[in-house]
Amino acid sequence: MSLIGTLTSGVSALRSFTKGLEVIGNNIANVNTIGYKSSKTSYSDSFSNTLHGSAPSSASTPNMSATQVGTGVRISGITANYGQGGLTTTGVTSDLGISGNGFFRVVNSVDGQEYASRAGNFRFDDQGYLVTSEGYRVQGLTGGTAASGPSAVGDIRLNQTPPAGTQFQSFSVDRLGNVVEFYSDGSSITSNRLLLQNYTDPSALQKVGNNLYTGFDAAGAVGGTALSAANNGAGENGLGTIESGTLELSNVDLTEQFANMITIQRSFQASARLVTVSDAVLEDIVNLKRQ
Repeated sequence: MSLIGTLTSGVSALRSFTKGLEVIGNNIANVNTIGYKSSKTSYSDSFSNTLHGSAPSSASTPNMSATQVGTGVRISGITANYGQGGLTTTGVTSDLGISGNGFFRVVNSVDGQEYASRAGNFRFDDQGYLVTSEGYRVQGLTGGTAASGPSAVGDIRLNQTPPAGTQFQSFSVDRLGNVVEFYSDGSSITSNRLLLQNYTDPSALQKVGNNLYTGFDAAGAVGGTALSAANNGAGENGLGTIESGTLELSNVDLTEQFANMITIQRSFQASARLVTVSDAVLEDIVNLKRQ
């Protein structure tokens, strides 16, 4: 049993460290991905075979320690690091980086599915909607006019009915997410306000590709999953601010990733050696019987 257990331990280590290398490889591959959050693999020991259990002392005998033999290693979890990535200046007004906590909320207008994202490489499409590179619409307060500010939660969209006799000229986005439109007569309107969503346990968010996350309920959306001005304003309630003309870079630390790769590679080699040695011992046992 001990030799079979040795082989099992070695194989379990090979499997676990292979997954660890996959995680590191994915981190390195996404070193230039906008808003990417690196992941880390955690390991734990597997079930242990108990030869005899522990026992407390009595009046006549001392306490007894348990005698156990482990059966290898397993992956206990792969968690994302949601630490702040560096902000780089792009000069494009619709590029929005978050400085601090929070995620943008975007919606697929085709099926209504909502996602969270830290990637702010947005653009205004031909209909005036603020969208991601995949065309998903960014959420916030909209519908602002010269008489009143934005109040309806929905798709961020530039004002389609500018003041009479004027033409749309440009827009700006301040640190609180307010979208201000400027017109040819010198007037301006705060037509929209981007909202951010924070989560009590971001590690429970589920990556679905394209810098998007789902799993709001499991992550515990602060203030509820429904966006509101009271709970989701940038720069308020612990949320970060929005920096226009910047993008958040990947938070992958290449130095750390390569150091971890070396450690796991050597661990993989040691585990492979364990399997090889076990095989050699098994061969010796088989050869004990002479022909």
